This record gives sequence, structure tokens and C-alpha cells, in this order.
Amino acid sequence: MRQPHWLPLVGLLLFSLISSQVCTICEVSKDDLRLKPLLNTITQSKYTRATKAASVLLSIRVVGIQNQTLEQQLLQRVRDGVEQKVENLTSGQLALIIMALGACHSHDENFTHDHHLISQLENKFQAEIKNMEEHDDNPLTNYYQLSLDVLALCLFNGSYSATQVAEIFSPDNKNFNFSGQFSVDTGALAVLALTCVKRNLTNGQIKAGGTDLERITNHTKSLVKKILFEKKENDLLGNVFSTGNAMQALFVSSEYYQESEWNCPQTLDTVLNEISQGKFSTPIAAAQILPAVVGKTFLDVNSCVPHSGNFNISIPVPITVAPHKPPSYIWVNYSVINETYSTNVTVRNGSVFLDVMKEAEKQNNTIFGFIAVESDWGSYIISVQGLNASSNDRTYWELLSGGKPLDQGASNYVVHEGENLQVRWSKY
Repeated sequence: MRQPHWLPLVGLLLFSLISSQVCTICEVSKDDLRLKPLLNTITQSKYTRATKAASVLLSIRVVGIQNQTLEQQLLQRVRDGVEQKVENLTSGQLALIIMALGACHSHDENFTHDHHLISQLENKFQAEIKNMEEHDDNPLTNYYQLSLDVLALCLFNGSYSATQVAEIFSPDNKNFNFSGQFSVDTGALAVLALTCVKRNLTNGQIKAGGTDLERITNHTKSLVKKILFEKKENDLLGNVFSTGNAMQALFVSSEYYQESEWNCPQTLDTVLNEISQGKFSTPIAAAQILPAVVGKTFLDVNSCVPHSGNFNISIPVPITVAPHKPPSYIWVNYSVINETYSTNVTVRNGSVFLDVMKEAEKQNNTIFGFIAVESDWGSYIISVQGLNASSNDRTYWELLSGGKPLDQGASNYVVHEGENLQVRWSKY
């Protein structure tokens, strides 16, 4: 929970009253109906991927949602994924699974122990560091996943070096930037991880080098300032999808900024309005924003209690489908900007960016051919015209509309009549 950064001189009583007020006004009440779209998304979705199930499982456990059927479905999917292909998981995916299984001191911690998941994460984290040493400071994945690694190892007593953490999480590291701009969600996850490490250093759970605590404190303060610098006029932090993680980071780091620098209630109101507009319509997006709007953070995983909290949800009854209507169609312009090729494409109204790419590929596979892989957020474009994205080279295919980068992926962004869509070979 967010605490005031100052102590009023009029006494501890006033301090306690202000502290309570700050916490109360920046979280939804248990009866707030604006949460319904998030809960519907979570309960109505299908979970075929272990990591997607883990994200939702972690969220509902931290928040305290009670639905035994849903939780068992998610838990089984996570366990199946670990038993089938733990070696194929990235470090961040494994970290997420460990946090989901261990949240709220559930009995699933035994599963984590029996499958040696912590030690496997330690190995994967060191592999990330080794790749950075060998490939111009580039990890195997990205700093978002490295932040998850450190957070999970810190929360569940894994082995890591505070000196190493202080070294790699310098706010000036290029890996905090994406296409020349500070990545708010990456910075926010790093703040959570560094805050956990700082707590362990302070209480003596891990050993520290001479300047580790000071460096980690300074890194956290700098990252918080960078997050606040990305605050928009509507008080979103970065974009709508990064705001949930950013809120969590600011909840646990209020000593590093003035209360006047962030209007938490205004951010919450904006987020709740975005929820009502259907912005968080995927289970991953819903799971990521949910803890923040109820005043929770991932640092609460060891303090929450299984099957407790304010929310009770049930699997919804199937809704009667409306009579079928003939589909309507729209046209858009689609371009590949590597060597500029463009075409007009006709798709059904309500189609997403990926549908446009598929239709263009049918017209000319050589020019518009592409490869997409499934991620927890949906389809991710890894190749166009045979040119592959590379984490070592920090290259990727960027999606744009009218020349402006999109904040949604290929399988989530809904296209509109007459829109000019582009994919562009870019570096981050």
C-alpha cells in the first residue's frame, strides 16, 4: 500500500489518519461494479498456455478472488505446462509460474520444491547474465523478464547476488529503453524487484557488498523518477497497459517522490474508465491491471492468505447468442516499410491487424509473407519478408497506424475503415 512520504509534525495520530486515507482513496471498494469487465474476461477465457494461466492465477490469488473451480483449472494448466516442457520456458515465464504457485503460502509450494523450479530459475537467470557478457549487454530475453527473475528469486529465497543485481539494474542501462523511449512497465517491474532486494538486504536475509544497498536505493529512486516523467495528462503512466505495473511500483516507493507528483486517485479513475471501455479485454491485460486497482502489488504474494478477500466470482452461465447477421467489410491500406510495399486489403469489420497481414500475404507471399508466434499477449510478429527479429541485435517488427506506434499487438488491435497500417523493421 502507498504510504505518505512525510511525517506530519502534529503527531502520530494525524500520520495514521492520513496514511489510512491515502490507501483508501486509491483502490476500489469490494462492491465497485466497474471491476465486472475484468472479472468476466478472467472467468470466460480459455487457458491453453501455462504462462497465461500463471499470470491470471497470480493475480486472483494476490487480490483474493474466491473461485475454486477457476483456480483449479488454472493450477492444473500451470502444472501440466511445467511437467511437459519446463526446459523450454524462458526465465521470466518460469519466474511467473513460481510466483503463481507460491502466492499466499499455498500448498502448491511443494510442487515448486519437488520440481526444483527455484534452482532451474537460478540457472536460467545466470544464462541471461552470461548472454549479456557475451553479446553487448543484451540478455537472452529482456529486462522485463530479468526483473521477474530477481523478484521471484527474492520472494522465494532463491540464490542471487545483490552486487550483481546492483550492477545490471542501473537505470542508464539501454535495456530499459524501447525504440529510444523509457519502457515504463519494465522500469516498474524493476522497482518491485529492487524493493524486494532492498528489504532483504535491510533485514539481513542476504549478504551485501559495501555499496550494494546505496546503489540499489539510488537505482530505485531514479527509476521512479523516470516512471513519473512518463505520466500523461490523464495521469496514465506510460500507456494504459503499463499503468498497472507502474501503480504497483509507486505504491511501494512513495519515499522517493512528493505526493504532489502523482495523483493516484486520478490515475485510478482513468484506468477504471478504460476498463469500462473494454480496453483490458484479454486475460493477461485484465490480470495485470487487477492487483493495482484494488491496492495490491506482487510484493504481497507472501502476505496474502489463500481463499480470502473481498471478491467472490462464479463461472458465468452461457449467454444466448443473437441471430446471425451477414458480415460487413472494410478496406485498409497495409505497407511493409523495410522496402516499401503497399496494398489495399478488404477485411471483415471488427478484424484485427493480424487479419490484415494474412490477407496481404494471400495477395503476395514474397512481399507480405510473415511469421507470427503465440505469446501470452497474443500473436507476436517475429519475421516479415524473411527478415527475423533478434534479441541479440535488439531488432523487432514494429506495428504502426498512420505512422504512430501501436500499444496493442497484432491479434488485439482492431482496425478501422480507411486506416493506413504499417510494419517497420526497427531497433530498440
